[in-house]
Amino acid sequence: MAKSKRLIAGILSTLLIATLLAGCGSGTTTTGTSGNAKQVLKMTLLAEPQALDTSKASAAVSFDILTQVEEGLYRLDKNGQPVPALAAALPEITNDGKTYTIKLRDNITWSDGSPVTAKDFEYAWKRTLDPKTKADYAFMVAWIKGGEAFMTGKGSADQVEVKATDDKTLTFTLENPVPFMTAQLAFPVFFPQKQEFVEKQGDKYATDADKLLYNGPFILSKWDHEQSLTLVKNDKYWDKDKVKLDEVVVQIASNNNTLANLYQSNAIDVARITRDQVDQWKGKPDYVVQPQLYITYVEMNENVPVLKNEKIRKALALAIDRESLVDIVFHDGSKSPTGFVPFGTMGADNKEFRAAAGDVLAKYDPAQAKTLLADGLKEVGLSSFPNLKFTGDDTEDGKKAMEFIQGQWKQNLGIDVTVEAIPHKLRIDRGQSHQFELLLFNWGADYNEPMTFLDLHESTSSFNESLFNDPEYDQLIKKARAESDPAKRTQYLIEAEKILAAKMPVAPVNFRAYSYLVRPSAKNILFFPYGSEWDLKEAFIQ
Repeated sequence: MAKSKRLIAGILSTLLIATLLAGCGSGTTTTGTSGNAKQVLKMTLLAEPQALDTSKASAAVSFDILTQVEEGLYRLDKNGQPVPALAAALPEITNDGKTYTIKLRDNITWSDGSPVTAKDFEYAWKRTLDPKTKADYAFMVAWIKGGEAFMTGKGSADQVEVKATDDKTLTFTLENPVPFMTAQLAFPVFFPQKQEFVEKQGDKYATDADKLLYNGPFILSKWDHEQSLTLVKNDKYWDKDKVKLDEVVVQIASNNNTLANLYQSNAIDVARITRDQVDQWKGKPDYVVQPQLYITYVEMNENVPVLKNEKIRKALALAIDRESLVDIVFHDGSKSPTGFVPFGTMGADNKEFRAAAGDVLAKYDPAQAKTLLADGLKEVGLSSFPNLKFTGDDTEDGKKAMEFIQGQWKQNLGIDVTVEAIPHKLRIDRGQSHQFELLLFNWGADYNEPMTFLDLHESTSSFNESLFNDPEYDQLIKKARAESDPAKRTQYLIEAEKILAAKMPVAPVNFRAYSYLVRPSAKNILFFPYGSEWDLKEAFIQ
């Protein structure tokens, strides 16, 4: 997204962003002691953020909050284009697209009044890469030359080619050209950190409202864990005149009926809805659908002996009626998956990857699934399938999806699994530590390109929770990563996806869309199909 205008056009053609109204009821303008109207917006998160450390955050709910209270070099505007934020201008790109020089704007400060400098970016990126940080998103910063060696313990921080040449100038050199790099610098993992503050807080850094410094449109003034977060306008923000909201109250609530009831009673102004609520609200001014670059799939841990067998994994996948699942469980604009990369993800020549790759998933076929299961069990020397634990989020959608799949496996394969619904933060921990048998996993794109979905399954990826290991697949991902020709890169990724379809380490069940209720009396909430779900910088109550 940095230097190829053709690729930018392709990315933006599917970057559907809704500029919406939200407001009256609880999203109110109230008269303060000064006589001025106070603007308050009330929203929800489906789960507690597991981290607000930009090096360690890996969940969408964390990125949603971080985008409001922190800022990087660039920010995505309402058209999905990267525009200067802490940077004074778009980068100067040289060395065949690999070297970036970026000047910071004047008068940018942290919430403690100290200046944000180029050194804060250099420190943050190297801290993310440091193996001691154990950052899940370090692989993305490792696109910088020397980054992978440092991340894997084979190099040092000094060898990473990112440098603050002075307080206002940051330079870095990539290992290979990344066409969407400028837009990627708007992602939280590339945000700055003030070294002195981070080291003073130690292990408590970013664990509470007063354990974090802020440089974004808002400040996190209160964090009642597992209950709510309160954001207030940051008067030290460089672009504060465009920030109209005085306060944002974010409740943590995951039950769809609860969310709809809170909305109807004016207790919240934005609610994500599914199923019955969609039919109730469709066609009304409050109802908005936002397609996502987002996939849900069942991870099958290959540390579990029975799941090492390819035929058994395929049987579990073929026994799930994906069309019925997206309609019965979600019913919110979601689509049945046809591969491992969702609709709307862009490949070469301004074309959707799915159009080029085609449908690579076998259709729902209970009879074939039953045959494959029987053959697979013979190969592993078992007479029956063991009762495994099927783990996932304790959100309403998560529980209903697991129960639907559990029923499909019972009906079509005659096997029993035990559903285990756990808090989102614990589910993430279980996945990352491989402490599961079957797990319902969600992944939203970090950028609009197939690699964000396919490099998850590389054997060395920190997100390869199923422990899939295929040398040919790894080689294709490496070739694609190093390839500067968009058509060749896309072809490598198409071949890699075919391997996933043949080996089936995970079973896709959903390409997600989000249906929202949004109060029709305030403006400019931006909803994005990837990265952070929403941006409130210029939102206001009418």
